[in-house]
Amino acid sequence: MIEPSMLLRRDVIEALRRGTVPRRGLDLFAVGTDRYAGSLREELERCATGGAVFKALRGDFGCGKSFTARWYQQQALARGFAVAEVQISENDTPLHRLETVYRRATEGLRTSEWDTGAFRALISQWLMGLEEEVSRTLKDPDDLKALAAGVGDLLEARLKDVSAVQPQYAAVLRAYHAAEVAEDHALAEGLIAWLMGQPNVSADIKRQAGIKGEVDHTGALGFLRGLLAVLKQCGRPGLMLVLDEVETIQRVRSDSRDKSLEAIRKLIDDLYGGRFAGLYVLITGTPAFFDGPNGVKRLPPLAQRLHVDFSGDAKWDNPRDVQVRLFPFDQKRLIEVGQRVRNLYPTDAPDRMMARVTDPVIAGLATAVAGKLGGKVGIAPRIFLRKLVATILDRVDLFPDFDPTRDLDMRIDAEELTLEEKAAVAGKKPDDIEIDL
Repeated sequence: MIEPSMLLRRDVIEALRRGTVPRRGLDLFAVGTDRYAGSLREELERCATGGAVFKALRGDFGCGKSFTARWYQQQALARGFAVAEVQISENDTPLHRLETVYRRATEGLRTSEWDTGAFRALISQWLMGLEEEVSRTLKDPDDLKALAAGVGDLLEARLKDVSAVQPQYAAVLRAYHAAEVAEDHALAEGLIAWLMGQPNVSADIKRQAGIKGEVDHTGALGFLRGLLAVLKQCGRPGLMLVLDEVETIQRVRSDSRDKSLEAIRKLIDDLYGGRFAGLYVLITGTPAFFDGPNGVKRLPPLAQRLHVDFSGDAKWDNPRDVQVRLFPFDQKRLIEVGQRVRNLYPTDAPDRMMARVTDPVIAGLATAVAGKLGGKVGIAPRIFLRKLVATILDRVDLFPDFDPTRDLDMRIDAEELTLEEKAAVAGKKPDDIEIDL
């Protein structure tokens, strides 16, 4: 295994220090993901060869849904896929309005080369490839007008399947490229923003490109097909689209909830109907969303498509099935993660770190944090890792005479807990809780 760079290690530790899931480097401390690795490889290969996949991660709070979803994305990035993670929310990104989902996906699109701004970079890369093809056929390579016309014709030919369902996609790309060639940057910026689903693009810009309105719920699916076509022609095997916290649709009005469930049902049918070659859709949700009266079961056709029999011993759960069941952390896994994070911590005093932050110290912290959170180990990982990094590892690194078994004075403050973690304290005031190793 290649030793991780110091930059990657620092990025991972900084995210844990903030109490968030790192965007990369999850393999360095992930525990329990091996059981999904084989089926995920198969599914990504299916997408790479023109298929599509719909997958659901289910688990209660503390089971690591967001972490596992990030791990899935990391595996996809390593295989050349683009990825986009969209947090479903009642106000900002409602699932029944797919145009907002599409917009958030283009805003957050990532590849292994581009952690931000990947949408624009991919469009530029694709158009440069078309320019090279057209340039080889021109008598005068410096004839910009002929170049723009030739690229426009070629891109429309390459996107003919997309144009059959969403003709504006190719038309806007053609206008965008022409504006780039003419160095009309204001027009180009407006068009790429419209193509990303951004609202409030000026009427003048849309008039110059011959387009009307905004990207709507129906149009968003056509634009998603356009993005997949561009990715494929750039040599990318596909796109992994993560819809996180889908269970939030249980809290919206009943009509919006039903539209959201129908949107999922239609997306599944479109995926397996061959309309989104190369697309891997991953959703996360709680068991109540999949099994409760305000979730999937409200729409029987969707419930049928997502049904999995989870009876019997959990060790026989099939990772190839449409739903993957995640389980809360136990003490053993929590300690193992802590040991990996300690070993990953970037320090100039590794011997002191190993001598002071021993396995018993990590085990003591895991027991104490879980105990102060109502004895529920399953909801402890986030706060445990944050305390391990910020309160123990950082101090051992910064202060040569700090010994956590002697000098640790640590509390869990109410401000650092989520609502679920506060509830788990079971009536105790978090700021009154002391942790002793």
